[in-house]
Amino acid sequence: MSANLAAIGYLVAGVCFILALRGLSHPASSRSGNRFGMIGMTIAIVVAILSLQHAGFATYLLILAGLAIGGGVGFVVARKIEMTAMPQLVAAFHSLV
Repeated sequence: MSANLAAIGYLVAGVCFILALRGLSHPASSRSGNRFGMIGMTIAIVVAILSLQHAGFATYLLILAGLAIGGGVGFVVARKIEMTAMPQLVAAFHSLV
């Protein structure tokens, strides 16, 4: 993938992230905000994978393992945490970043 195409992909992903933050700021638009966030992250991951040059099988395996582990932990946490504990969950996730 060319550098210009990757830059455009990252720009589109960034715009999606901004729209996600805007959508998540109000309960009525939170579904669309969440959707924009998922679309932006998907674009960013695809661009990052396609931008790899001379990557071996182990590199792709590590990327897939990271996605699986992170997605699995996020799925489990999202299913277990009640909505009333959401501020604490967000604070805990921010402390990990």
